[in-house]
Amino acid sequence: MTVGSKTDDVMASAPDPALPADVLRPVRGHHAFEACVEQLATLIRLGVYPRGSTLPPERELAERLAVSRATLREAMAAMRQAGLVQTTRGRGGGTVVTMRAATPSARAASRRTQATRADWIDALDFRRIVEPGAAALAASAHLDATQRKRLEAAHASVAAAGGPAMHRQADSRFHLTVAALSGSSRIIEAVTAVQSTLHEMLSAIPVLDANIAHSDAQHERIVKAILARKAGRARQVMQEHCDDTAALLRGLLG
Repeated sequence: MTVGSKTDDVMASAPDPALPADVLRPVRGHHAFEACVEQLATLIRLGVYPRGSTLPPERELAERLAVSRATLREAMAAMRQAGLVQTTRGRGGGTVVTMRAATPSARAASRRTQATRADWIDALDFRRIVEPGAAALAASAHLDATQRKRLEAAHASVAAAGGPAMHRQADSRFHLTVAALSGSSRIIEAVTAVQSTLHEMLSAIPVLDANIAHSDAQHERIVKAILARKAGRARQVMQEHCDDTAALLRGLLG
């Protein structure tokens, strides 16, 4: 499978509308403003809220994040200043994601410090534990028809994505969907964190058609194992997928 020829300005097939509710979590600690910005910006980068999509209404989003509306407004103002979103008032208004998905570029790797690279390697080790477990839990769950369709749609969205940037976000959404179907809020939080770091890493290497084809085939095997309720097989294939991605990144990032 090769990446399509559509421009990155065109949104890929509509992402799963249920995914934001799965991955948004109440803010913890005393730094609510900073935590809101971090969480929302991360979901925008990963394509949970892709360019052109509208964020939930202020009241709903504040409730999901368990923060005051005043705190949420401060976070939104910061994201507007950073160019991530744009807000219009009045009937039909709302906050729309304006950030364009970043096209992977090998130049980004040269700007990373040694400490950042060490963190990246640690994230790969963490991912090898968390994501295979998420796949096994999803395969052990009694998924209903809607949940099964969510998984299949997430996989199809990766193949349908137009351009490297859209493909990168669709890939993240696929892994977050697997985590969401595990039914564990802690697993979802862990996979969101590791996917955020992985997104940085994959954005720092060139797009390789051979790797995309291999990754898509592994995704298909993961989906089949989960739908067949073969937890051991789902864990094994996801682990192989994590190992192959880690090997590629270690080789290209040094």
